[in-house]
Amino acid sequence: YRGLTLVLTFLCYTSYHLSRKPISIVKSQLHPNCSALGPNPHNDSNSSTWCSWAPFDGDNYNELFGALDNAFLVAYAIGMFISGIFGERLPLRYYLSGGMVLSGLFTALFGLGYFWNIHVLWYFIIMQTTGWPSVVTCVGNWFGKGKRGLIMGIWNSHTSVGNILGSLIAGVWVSSAWGLSFIVPGIIIAIMGIICFFFLVEYPEDVGCSPPLHHVRVTSNEKDPEAITSNEGPLNTSGQSSADRSDSPKEAAEEPEAISFLGALRIPGVVEFSLCLLFAKLVSYTFLYWLPLYIVNIAHFSAKEAGDLSTLFDVGGILGGIFAGLISDYAGGRATTCCVMLVIAAPMLFLYNHVGQNGIGTSIGMLIVCGALVNGPYALITTAVSADLGTHESLKGNAKALSTVTAIIDGTGSIGAALGPLLAGLISPTGWNNVFYMLIAADVLACLLLARVVVKEIR
Repeated sequence: YRGLTLVLTFLCYTSYHLSRKPISIVKSQLHPNCSALGPNPHNDSNSSTWCSWAPFDGDNYNELFGALDNAFLVAYAIGMFISGIFGERLPLRYYLSGGMVLSGLFTALFGLGYFWNIHVLWYFIIMQTTGWPSVVTCVGNWFGKGKRGLIMGIWNSHTSVGNILGSLIAGVWVSSAWGLSFIVPGIIIAIMGIICFFFLVEYPEDVGCSPPLHHVRVTSNEKDPEAITSNEGPLNTSGQSSADRSDSPKEAAEEPEAISFLGALRIPGVVEFSLCLLFAKLVSYTFLYWLPLYIVNIAHFSAKEAGDLSTLFDVGGILGGIFAGLISDYAGGRATTCCVMLVIAAPMLFLYNHVGQNGIGTSIGMLIVCGALVNGPYALITTAVSADLGTHESLKGNAKALSTVTAIIDGTGSIGAALGPLLAGLISPTGWNNVFYMLIAADVLACLLLARVVVKEIR
């Protein structure tokens, strides 16, 4: 069942990112270089943008792309905070499945704008504003803290795998019928939502399995505060089940209440990691939404070639997530691992942009390294760190905090994810160098925000 849970939740969030990636691939097709396509067949239209898709055919197209990204990411950030609260109180299987089916529907509707010949910006914005806490909670319910960094580092590669598959699928139709670049991923995520509904097992107890150690709940036995509850019944300090002792009455374990939003904020480390993720995710999502367009502008590749090349950043992300989890398990310091990777990432971003300006082909290796250094801390915080804090010792065995903590951390990170692409859209007209300076500054801030936790870990 652990393997089933890992595979299902992996495929669920792979499909989420698969459906999220096409917009970055299609951007260059909504405002392509029309002069490269030959003479203008429409004499009554703008000579330089006759092949662009209105309303992205004006000089402010970068700002409109930024607004489009921001619409999705702001709604995502708001929804993330809310979804964590609901995730602790509703059946995760129903909640996750319903969200995936609706997400698939709205993704497909975005693509249908191509076939319906829609040129209204508000249509595309509304279709963009349509889980994460649910899948982390399911995995956290099944795995204890032993090798959680490595397990979740491997599992979190779903983000990069989804981005890669989304890029490749979108690239198939981007130059011919870009609407299919959204419709096909939309169908895939909806199908995965249906599969999740029928096969996902939320809790080990649902199938008669023992929960991991952090899910063992403290009983209300005032005479023996050391007693804990297992799946066989309350245990005393000697480990003997009271169900097997005729002279000891059974003590029913109290079902703990879901933690409040403010209660989750008081867990040590939640605020620091949340703010760190805000800036780390700002960098990651700027690459997610703008890297293909950057490659098109700098290297003058086609939209499909740029999309395929951008997948190397996600290949690096897979490696970075695994190494970050493995190192943090071995060293016993999640914050320290994140901080070291962020410190190295800042100069690598500068070098990648410098080399990229002089020939993108020579910077393929740097693209992979940047992906590893940027996505490693992001992956570690959103998975292993969230699960650690959601089962923190201060909760005294209450496992009803995992979804809320995950929502707070990733919801705060999603604010950065919304700011990054928006700032890139505003700054890119002044030059790509300025965009990279913004990303480097965000990396440095992410590192500084973890300083207190790093010092505590080292001590």
